[in-house]
Amino acid sequence: MAHNAASTDFVAEFTAQLSTTSTVEHTDALVLGVQSTNDGPVIVAPALPEAAINGLQDQLDALGVKGKPDEVTRVAGATTELDAKIVVLTGLGSTDAPAQGTPPLDNSPADTISAEALRRAAGAATAKLAGTSDVTIALPADSAAHLTAVAEGATVGTYVFAGYASSDTDEDDTAEPTSLKFVTTIADADELVARAGVVARATFITRDLVNTAPSHLFPGTFAEEIEALVQDSNVSATIYDEEALAEGGFGGLLGVGQGSANPPRLVKLEYAPANAQSHVAFVGKGITFDSGGISLKPAGSMETMKMDMTGAATVGAVVQAVAELGLNVKVTGWLAMAENMPSGTGIKPSDIITMRGGKTVEVMNTDAEGRLVMADALVAATEEGPDVVVDIATLTGAAMVALGTRTTGLMGQDDIRAELATAASTTGELVVQLPIPEEARAGFDSNVADLKNTGERFGGMQGAAAFLRDFVGETPWAHLDIAGPAFNESSPRGYTPKDATGVMVRTLIEFVATRAQS
Repeated sequence: MAHNAASTDFVAEFTAQLSTTSTVEHTDALVLGVQSTNDGPVIVAPALPEAAINGLQDQLDALGVKGKPDEVTRVAGATTELDAKIVVLTGLGSTDAPAQGTPPLDNSPADTISAEALRRAAGAATAKLAGTSDVTIALPADSAAHLTAVAEGATVGTYVFAGYASSDTDEDDTAEPTSLKFVTTIADADELVARAGVVARATFITRDLVNTAPSHLFPGTFAEEIEALVQDSNVSATIYDEEALAEGGFGGLLGVGQGSANPPRLVKLEYAPANAQSHVAFVGKGITFDSGGISLKPAGSMETMKMDMTGAATVGAVVQAVAELGLNVKVTGWLAMAENMPSGTGIKPSDIITMRGGKTVEVMNTDAEGRLVMADALVAATEEGPDVVVDIATLTGAAMVALGTRTTGLMGQDDIRAELATAASTTGELVVQLPIPEEARAGFDSNVADLKNTGERFGGMQGAAAFLRDFVGETPWAHLDIAGPAFNESSPRGYTPKDATGVMVRTLIEFVATRAQS
């Protein structure tokens, strides 16, 4: 998805055309999978006759194809039996190394091919096909789970953020494939592929917003963009400006935002179908830039802090996707937006703020600001009596220290954690369930307020979750810390590009979809 963010429209439309076919017809690019086995690399293409791929199979060694994950090889005019200008060979990984967290699926043509391996292989292939107008994907898709994975990986893999390059850039070089065809014979294939398109759009929305520069995306413009996103949908949007926040007692948002020339915002989204079976609330952290405030971050630590609003972007995209899918679950989204800047009006260490709901917080470190805006939004969300509230935030550096850059920390009530972990396993996203130790909350005791905003040095991820838990009351709740996987500072991999990743979009959609079926 090529997007030029020089405009004021920060979210590009997902325009790829998705369809299914039972046979391979003439195509610009044909994508085939290669699996690494003990006997060497093997092309896995159950939709094609063996005779059509024998010649290409014989060339794998000469081409240096191993079948490793993220290995993509383009072969021009591979064989006369394959009616394609180029054949794209994408690695499925080893037969003895299924993807972590995604066990092999039943009824697979090769039981060791996991859904996540297919998702990653499809995305790795389409990521290398920018500018190709017609792509046919003949990866194993003989089950609903396999087809879903292939379609999600392929569509999400087409994403490109053109950014702020001058208009001299050749747009054809960054155009996404205009047609993606998936070879499959299963029932409901078109419906599954259409759903993948909705998931891809939600992922693109999240990535586009996170990749947008903070000079362009600050609380006011962020709120307007979310409002525009849902304008023609079944989702309603309410924007709380600084006056409404003051009237509503949102001291966390106002306190964090008071040092910036760009005042804070809180956006409430609501999707309420007439046949709703339950009510899910999502809360997202939307710090559009985090300097640390008066507790200033080191310069190097600020370089990626435009991504500190990933949680709010994710919530906005997910609520829109749930509405587009027509799921029979009421979903509210609370997007807590502020810019954390140092100035003469900025919040100071030792200041006392009064949160929504009346609790007081002693601010010990202005760089522990995310939990303050989240606490306000959590109180507002729980006041409506949802069946469950899930918050998502790039909350702590401690999460990256503990879990690295590809894994989300999952904390909260046991049964809600289990639901989210199951959804993540289905979508191939890595989460680790962690307890909130009893002693974690004690570190936030204050001598002068109900609590302070910093706790013990060690176990900071669970400590931040303990702080948030104080603001949800008796509502079933879970917390996702995506500080590590939200932004990819290393090389692209599979369907994951450099910079914004859109992590947890698929999981949260799946979480709601599962509740809709119960």
